[in-house]
Amino acid sequence: MADSTPLQPYLLIAYYEWMIDNGWTPQVLVDCSHPEVNIPQQFANDGKIVLNIAPEAVANFELNHDYLSFSARFSGKSLDIYIPMNSIVAIYARENDQGIMFSPNMYGEGDAPQSSDDNNHGDNSDGPDDEPPTPPKGRPNLKVVK
Repeated sequence: MADSTPLQPYLLIAYYEWMIDNGWTPQVLVDCSHPEVNIPQQFANDGKIVLNIAPEAVANFELNHDYLSFSARFSGKSLDIYIPMNSIVAIYARENDQGIMFSPNMYGEGDAPQSSDDNNHGDNSDGPDDEPPTPPKGRPNLKVVK
């Protein structure tokens, strides 16, 4: 399963489209500590920033499997924003807080349960709450019906 594509981009895109379809305002919570994040740092609070990514709030919007980018106005100035996928912590609707928070290993590590600490690969002593449940083993049992 280590060769699987990251799950986070698929979920982020799906939640974004679902929120837009329901007329809600999608917002992303971004970890500003990632070196490639390009956001106005003066608006960050405790190393994080919440950004409104509704179509009416941004221009040149691009959301793909590697990054989120757009132009937005901050204090009257138009700025280009660039956010690598692995720095997006959550997406949620402003109106009702419905959304999803991403675990640190959802991007770039595939779906295999691993510790987010680079020094403890294969060490399961972190505790029962730190590890996602093990997926069922074996192949899915689906048949094509004609």
